Amino acid sequence: MHPLRELALFFLKLGTIGFGGPAVHIAMMEEEVVQRRKWLDSQQFLDLVGATNLIPGPNSTEMAIHIGYVRAGIRGLLVAGTCFLVPAIVITTAMAALYVEYGQLPQAAPILAGIKPAVLAIILTAGWRLGRKAIRSITLAGIALLVATAPIFWPGNEILALLGGSLLGCLLISRNRPPAAAPQETDSSEKSGKPKVGGPLAGIWLLAAGTAAVPAKTLLAVFLSFLKVGAVLYGTGYVLVAYLDGELVQKLGWLQSDQLFDAIAIGQFTPGPILSTATFIGFLVMDGQGIWMQIAGAAVATLGIFLPSFILVALTGPIIPRLRSYRAAAIFLDAVNAASMGLMGAIVLKFSYPVIFQLNQNMTPVGIEWISLLILLGASIASLRYRVTPALLVLAGALVGLVQLGFGV
Repeated sequence: MHPLRELALFFLKLGTIGFGGPAVHIAMMEEEVVQRRKWLDSQQFLDLVGATNLIPGPNSTEMAIHIGYVRAGIRGLLVAGTCFLVPAIVITTAMAALYVEYGQLPQAAPILAGIKPAVLAIILTAGWRLGRKAIRSITLAGIALLVATAPIFWPGNEILALLGGSLLGCLLISRNRPPAAAPQETDSSEKSGKPKVGGPLAGIWLLAAGTAAVPAKTLLAVFLSFLKVGAVLYGTGYVLVAYLDGELVQKLGWLQSDQLFDAIAIGQFTPGPILSTATFIGFLVMDGQGIWMQIAGAAVATLGIFLPSFILVALTGPIIPRLRSYRAAAIFLDAVNAASMGLMGAIVLKFSYPVIFQLNQNMTPVGIEWISLLILLGASIASLRYRVTPALLVLAGALVGLVQLGFGV
């Protein structure tokens, strides 16, 4: 079979059945690509995992793009990445259309109310697992805390807070770490070397930092907003919540917090990368401008958030064999990961407030949402103790919401 056809069929299948987030996607890729198909050996696969942690973007999507590049060059890169994304994009667009039609009706509110604490539990447990690995010193804990408080004093600038915290962390860690120290784990993706792509990366980061906020809901404004997020999305797809909250809710006012949280829930429930949430939001942002503008909004949002990944993989792919020789990446990733954990902590606190408490019109707590609290605790235990996949947790939350709807709770 032709390599491009093999790539297309494999990643279409993976994009259709790939529930459970990036860790599950990468595990499925390793099983198929290394163990069964023998397209890569174990060391090559580990090098690709390391590369995805050195550049912005969703790890599992970039793994698909990298594998396509190794297998069939630039054409393979395009085929693998696109086929991995297409199922999630199609499903998410359909769900966005249903949401616009029915999601804001009172009958759907209990279902969404059941989903929200499950999503909060997913983000909370992911942050706990990742945070234990990312925050390994007082310096890194300080960086995480600094970035976590940034939304309070500097709302709407989460991306700049991440970049600033990462750079500050690099300076502090460099001063405290002996120059000759060798990486502790040569096979760890977080200790891979840093490729010399400073010029292209710097250009994308400058674009991300300097893109003007455009309040008008035009297709260009939607594209630029999601391009900015896609160009600096480090750490994990779950950090997307904080980025989009700062950009679309706080700064531009295109969405309400509830709408963003519903969008994240849809991204959890559908297969493929969680960044397909961008498709849902792009559709939602153009609500009221006609179905074709809504579809176009979904398309440009998707293109904007994933385009940096395709570009950066194309730039870094040829130099991956030299990846491990650059020690500076270890310091950079340590700082970025700690800052990302700070953002995750901030978003958990922000979204837990309306989920756990009953609020009056002044947003003052007047009671506790006991059912939501039980869903949050149960989903957290299921995720941490039993490793239940995010899709099942969201489905369970939706079922609890259906029961509430049926009994009129």
